[in-house]
Amino acid sequence: MPVGNRVFLKRELPSQELVKAFSELPAANVADAMGRLCAIHSDIKLMSSPSKKMCGVALTVKSRPGDNLLLHKALNLAEEGDVIVVSNEGDRSQSIMGEIMYKYLSDYKKIEGIVIDGPIRDIDVISKSEMPIYATGTTPGGPYKEGPGEVNVPIACGRISVNPGDIILGDQDGVIVIPKNDAAQILDKAIAISAGDAAKAAASASGTVNRNWVDDTLEKKGIEIIDDVYRP
Repeated sequence: MPVGNRVFLKRELPSQELVKAFSELPAANVADAMGRLCAIHSDIKLMSSPSKKMCGVALTVKSRPGDNLLLHKALNLAEEGDVIVVSNEGDRSQSIMGEIMYKYLSDYKKIEGIVIDGPIRDIDVISKSEMPIYATGTTPGGPYKEGPGEVNVPIACGRISVNPGDIILGDQDGVIVIPKNDAAQILDKAIAISAGDAAKAAASASGTVNRNWVDDTLEKKGIEIIDDVYRP
């Protein structure tokens, strides 16, 4: 099997009910349920103007830096409910896609979204568009189409590992990766955290929140509280 030049046509996918349940939760609450170790790096930002969260299953693309040949193959394979996630080895020199590819995915394929560890172009159109797309920025410099690359293999995007079929959840805060094999367990914990956060937010707004934990923690850490001004 030619590692570095291969396309897997099949993925193991979570249930649609599980994906839908995550779509109703804030990404931050789900991230907390995973020990806060699942968030794609903040360099990768929301570049469009969606009216809803992005939540779907990962269709992964491993690309050579600045090259989108295998991303084009992923466009052919993509279906509704997919989130295309593109590894780019941290390269920032070439845009990986622009308006033409974006419109094919959003208007024709109607996928959930796309996450790219690299720049895009045609931001004047994309920034006003509905389908979620996350990228590191923009550049007019276009991509090459030479390969090598792979589709539906494990990748790293924004310093987080992504496997084909993982659940990808994105909102205004950013993107998190939910491992498909752990998703059911994570969901139960995330629902509980979300409910608790709603109560905490209400208490904070009314000033009734208990903040004694701050001084208690400082005392345990041995941090000295000095009733005086600092003098050099």
